[in-house]
Amino acid sequence: MEINIEIPEYNSESGIEYKWEDGFEIKAVTNDGVIIITANKDGLISLANHLLNLAQDKIPAGHHMHLDEYNSLEKVLMN
Repeated sequence: MEINIEIPEYNSESGIEYKWEDGFEIKAVTNDGVIIITANKDGLISLANHLLNLAQDKIPAGHHMHLDEYNSLEKVLMN
């Protein structure tokens, strides 16, 4: 199986362009200091795209992204 990922080129004027796959689902929880990420196929491809996006040579050092329940992650209720 081959998966092709299109990485949008970084532009200093518009910043990073994140590409989300249709139907992505991503959940993250912490448990005793361990981060557990679960995702469907579209979510994993989206995460791979974002990480490769951040790896571009033109991205300024220290640039980062936030993933949380308000902009991309599923809200997870913990007991």
